[in-house]
Amino acid sequence: MTTTTLTAPAALKSARDDFPGLTTDQGKTWHYLDSAATAQKPRAVIDAMARALGEDYATVHRGVYARSANMTVAYEAARRTIAGFIGGHEDELVFTRGATEAINLLAYSWPKKGRVLLSALEHHSNIVPWQLAGWQVDVCPLTTDGRIDLDAAEKMLTPEHEMVSFAHVSNVLGSMLDESRAAQLAHKAGAKLLLDGCQAVPRMPVDVAALDCDFYALSAHKIYGPTGIGALWGRADLLDEMPPWQGGGAMIDKVTFAGTTYAPAPQRFEAGTPAITEVIGFAAACDYVMQFDRAQIQAHEASLVAEVREALRARNDVTLFGPEASAGIVSFMLDGVHPHDLGTILDEENVAIRAGHHCAQPLMELLDVPATARASFGIYSNQDDIAALMSGIERTKRIFG
Repeated sequence: MTTTTLTAPAALKSARDDFPGLTTDQGKTWHYLDSAATAQKPRAVIDAMARALGEDYATVHRGVYARSANMTVAYEAARRTIAGFIGGHEDELVFTRGATEAINLLAYSWPKKGRVLLSALEHHSNIVPWQLAGWQVDVCPLTTDGRIDLDAAEKMLTPEHEMVSFAHVSNVLGSMLDESRAAQLAHKAGAKLLLDGCQAVPRMPVDVAALDCDFYALSAHKIYGPTGIGALWGRADLLDEMPPWQGGGAMIDKVTFAGTTYAPAPQRFEAGTPAITEVIGFAAACDYVMQFDRAQIQAHEASLVAEVREALRARNDVTLFGPEASAGIVSFMLDGVHPHDLGTILDEENVAIRAGHHCAQPLMELLDVPATARASFGIYSNQDDIAALMSGIERTKRIFG
């Protein structure tokens, strides 16, 4: 069966020109297929961060001089922009160093550490924090096509479960969670639902209110923003119940040696001088993506996924993983070639993929493979990238005989 390739909207076709990193030092096209690891940055984000580090730079929340006041306004406006990007409010958004720290914050700060239900496809950042914080971890299995098995989850959930924490989209398989049913099951059992939105937010519309989740973790560098900054969105009433995780400046109400009182959420979770420039870049990335119809972004990436899966399936030496309908991510194995070798040869062809366990070692064990090759798409990806990938795979097979 032949897949119909959707033509990207004109706005998406021209988006590639906004990303200076997609050209090599020799002026050639770089076919970047590793957006699930980290996305390239548009000029709008680079320029916003340069201004924040240059003519606009000052500290926030502390200075009485004009530039500090202006930067404080810009910083808090960025919080409002980022919260709105996922359908939330500014008093519900806690800045963190990334989604990893967001999950750590919740794992350590939630008042009652009981049982948490994870799934077999989770990223390490949604496994290790719960273990370190002393939670009892239960693992939900997957369906045969690599989705979180919510029928199994329903049977596993008990009143002892304080938390359910699932990937909204798998970083390895691209499989998408049925988030409304996940919320229904978690709440029926009396548990709260955290969604790891790292791979979902860049690829599809996200509205935390419509999702009916209780917490949502995201990371700026997946959304065409800078590294080192992310956020935990949480329902305001739940954040108010949580004690601070780290102490220092900015998160306090009053400090004495006899005792300290704390600022309300979200400030109580933001100890120390914040990542000012990175927050400005984070908001600029959200503004950049909001120029486009995010449903069109999702459809564009889904079309590319269908095209590359069809091309790979046409070969008799490729194993594909995950469901047919996935969000911008394709994982596969080329017979007789380790993913690292494939990645190295593709790099010679100016094609960048991810090769390894993708910080999902339990999933690799479940799939019974040491690693996979992963191609992942972004707003700037196109059919030329797929053609270069397939050409590089053909060359790799010739090299390996």
